[in-house]
Amino acid sequence: MDFIDIIPLHLRNSVQIALKNTFGTTSINDFSLLTGGLSTAMTYKVGVKKKLYVIKLALSNINERTVSNANLSLSAAAGIAPPVYYLNNDPGISICEYIDTQPIRKIFETSELIVKLATTVKKIHNLKAGNGGQSLFDTVDDLIADFKRSPILSGPLIEECFEKYRVLKKHLKLPESDSVFSHNDLNPNNVLCDEKQIWIVDWDTAGMNDRYIDLANLANFFIHTEEQEKAYLNIYFDGNVDKQKHARFFTMRQVCRMVYALLMFKLAKHHKPVDFAHDQKVDGISLEFFFNLIEKGEISLATYEGQLMYGKALLNTALDQIRSHRWETSLAQFMNSSNYA
Repeated sequence: MDFIDIIPLHLRNSVQIALKNTFGTTSINDFSLLTGGLSTAMTYKVGVKKKLYVIKLALSNINERTVSNANLSLSAAAGIAPPVYYLNNDPGISICEYIDTQPIRKIFETSELIVKLATTVKKIHNLKAGNGGQSLFDTVDDLIADFKRSPILSGPLIEECFEKYRVLKKHLKLPESDSVFSHNDLNPNNVLCDEKQIWIVDWDTAGMNDRYIDLANLANFFIHTEEQEKAYLNIYFDGNVDKQKHARFFTMRQVCRMVYALLMFKLAKHHKPVDFAHDQKVDGISLEFFFNLIEKGEISLATYEGQLMYGKALLNTALDQIRSHRWETSLAQFMNSSNYA
């Protein structure tokens, strides 16, 4: 089967034009589907003239594609995203350099990795753009409302999580100064490393957002101790870190875990009929247990079982932290500060 044969019929001519304009040929040596992230786009690794590239076919509407491509172009020009060789908003095709990513922890030792991650987030947030984006609380509220319309899980643990978020939302004001251009999906699938630098891919959900979302998302995958947290924030804020910033960071880590849990439940739900009886057991499933199963090849995030279990593990981790003394002291910081209400 040729590459063009797997492309939707209505996009085939546009893809051939993109290949011809970029490479002077429509001949593809090899190809494979790439997955990961929150994007719904069709993304392929392709070989052309003995080099590898990424071709992405956006499935969103023209306005969303225009914003996404503008964000991709901006981040690539800043050296944060891989080089872009072709962009077309209609029908929504991009061709970028393929990064042969390596295990990031094998390339950088911990202290160097923390520097790389913090400076990468800072570079993203320093980009001057106002394209797209939805406010943090609106995003979370929409996800909760969607979940409640057809809940895959129910019970006191779920309600406790939502109630704690409601209290946080009541007392935490998000300063306008913290609204910055953000990637919004900094998970390991979108953080690549070519042995020299970190590259960020998949900018479909990028837009204006609270700076702590990117900081928290990245930390949830790569920052694991209090000492690492302090180093990470000190680098990002140039040493200007106080109790308020630590509190914002800590609470946003739990909100981000909640968001990813709700997204996992949403993905899992689509694998089963509306009246399917989902396993309601939530307590006792940890991230450590889940990733141990992943490493053994006993479960996959591409399956219903993997998505449901990962969502439960994220929710449990968030709840463990939400029940902690640090959560209460963080809320107290917000309530007692003149900058928060």
